[in-house]
Amino acid sequence: RCFYLFFHRNGRDIGFAMPVIYTSEDGKCFVMEYCVYPEYRGNGTGKHCAKALLDWAKEKGALYAELNYGGDMRRERFWQSLGFVKNGFDEWGEPLMILPPKDELPFTVEILNDPTDWQLLKLENGFKKEIGEEALTKGHQKQLQQAVKEGKITFFIAKRGYRAVGMCSVAPCYSTFSCSNTGVFEDFYIEPVFRGKGLARKLAQAAQTWCKQNGIASLTVCCAPCDEKMYQALGFDICLGTTFAHTD
Repeated sequence: RCFYLFFHRNGRDIGFAMPVIYTSEDGKCFVMEYCVYPEYRGNGTGKHCAKALLDWAKEKGALYAELNYGGDMRRERFWQSLGFVKNGFDEWGEPLMILPPKDELPFTVEILNDPTDWQLLKLENGFKKEIGEEALTKGHQKQLQQAVKEGKITFFIAKRGYRAVGMCSVAPCYSTFSCSNTGVFEDFYIEPVFRGKGLARKLAQAAQTWCKQNGIASLTVCCAPCDEKMYQALGFDICLGTTFAHTD
């Protein structure tokens, strides 16, 4: 549900906000627009209005809040002062901030069945941006969705309720070493605010179990030296040497 709200002081409108409450996403309140009119800014007015907005959202059933801050440092500092933290990117590659949920919900891992799920694009953009790459173009989005549809790659999605908060993927390929399919483990990403909760192990185990069930002889991962111990702890404990690549 989308709302258009006005902030009042002494009988005058001093700003507005446009929040959307998604009950399907565990009660997320997404702040689409937020503005305090310039002549009323200062002396903590912005924070008072933001707190009033968050209190209103809570009364309407919102359990946490999220917004797009556009990469603007001033906006980032403002929302950080209210408890928001940076948390990935949206499906268009724009940076997000979240006021973390306080309630505890179980995390689950499932295979992605809908290649057009917008949450896949959101996670993929978060993954790519974190490793210094550009967000997916529309052309890349279509190619990725087609690859999922054709079974060329399988994604495992970690969820908190409805919200997708992490992912990994397995891309099968034939190997003459084992004369059977092997798998490449990629797209390993968890939204920053949900890290340290055991999701890395849940995702890795789901992928490893799926490989065993589908006749994939081995699962390999290419990683930076700084990530070696993490992957070893997740069961990738056989060193296969150094990987080289050629690209045009």
